Amino acid sequence: MSFKFLTRLVSAAAIGFAAMTATASAQTYPDRPVRLVVPFAAGGSTDIVARIIAAKMSEILKQQVIVENRAGAGGNAGAAAVARSAPDGYTVLMGTVATHAINPALYVKMPYDPVKDFAPVSLLVNVPNVIVVNPSLNVKTVKELIDLLKANPDKYDYASSGIGTPLHLSGALFESMSGTKMVHVPYKGAGPALLDVVGGQVKIMFDNLPSSIGQIRKGGVIGLAVTTKERSPAAPEIPTVAESGLPGYETYSWNAIFAPAGTPQAYIDILAKAGAEAVADPAVKARLADLSAVAVGSTPAQLADHVKAEIAKWGPVVKASGASVNE
Repeated sequence: MSFKFLTRLVSAAAIGFAAMTATASAQTYPDRPVRLVVPFAAGGSTDIVARIIAAKMSEILKQQVIVENRAGAGGNAGAAAVARSAPDGYTVLMGTVATHAINPALYVKMPYDPVKDFAPVSLLVNVPNVIVVNPSLNVKTVKELIDLLKANPDKYDYASSGIGTPLHLSGALFESMSGTKMVHVPYKGAGPALLDVVGGQVKIMFDNLPSSIGQIRKGGVIGLAVTTKERSPAAPEIPTVAESGLPGYETYSWNAIFAPAGTPQAYIDILAKAGAEAVADPAVKARLADLSAVAVGSTPAQLADHVKAEIAKWGPVVKASGASVNE
C-alpha cells in the first residue's frame, strides 16, 4: 500500500468523521438555551416583536430562547457583542434596518461589518411606517402635501425619533424623491415627537405605524399614507405613498435574526426553520398584526439579498441627509 494512498485514505476518513460529527451535532442542537440579543431598550417595538417570536421558537426548538436587551449606540453595542460571540448557535441577534443598513453609513466608526461579521438567518417581520400630519395642516393626501411643500420650501417642520434614525431618513428620502424641502426636528424618541405633532408644535411626522395608529383612529393626526409597497392589513383604509402621489417610494422597519459569522450552516438552517414556523403560527401572526407587523419568515439566502439591497438603498440617503455620528 503506497504512502500516497494511505494519505488519501486518512484524509477521506477525516472528512467523513467531520461530516458525521456535524450531522450528530445538528441532530442535538440546540441542547441548551439560545440567547436572542435585542440591541435596543425593553418595551420598544423590536423588543416586543422579539419576545412574541422567541416564546414560540422556544416551543418549536424545545429549548428556551431568552431575550436579552443590550441597548446603546443606536443598536451598535448589542450587534457588536453578537458579532464577537462564539459562532456556536447559542447567541444570535435581532437585527434591524438600523443595525444592518443605516448605521454603517451613519456612524464614522463601526464596531462591526454588517455583511462579513454576520451569518443571515431569517427576515421575520416588516413594520410599515406612516406619514402623519396635524389636521390644521389642511392636507389629506400625499399629493396635497407635496404641492404645499413645493410652494413653501423650508417653511414646514417634520418630526422624527432622532438624527439618523429610520424615521428621520424616511423623511429625507421623501424630500429627495419629491423635490421638496422641510426642516427636520429630531426628538429623543418617537413618543414625544408624536405628542408634539398631535399638539400642533410640529405639523408633519414619519412614524412607525404601530406608534401612530391610535392617534390616527382618534383623529389626533391624519394618516396620509403608509410607506410600504402594499397597504397594511392593520389599516387597509390608508393608501400607500406610491399609490397616492409618489411612485417608487418605499420604506419600512424590519426585524431579522443574525448569527455570528462562522456559525455552522446546519444550526442556521434549524434557527431559520424555527423562526419561519414561529411567524407562520396563526396566534403569533395575529399578535404581530395587532402591532402592524407583517410576518415574512425568509430563508437565510433571501435575508442576505435583502441586507445587500437595503445597504445600497440607505447609504446614499444617509449621505444626502448630511447625518453623521462620530462615536
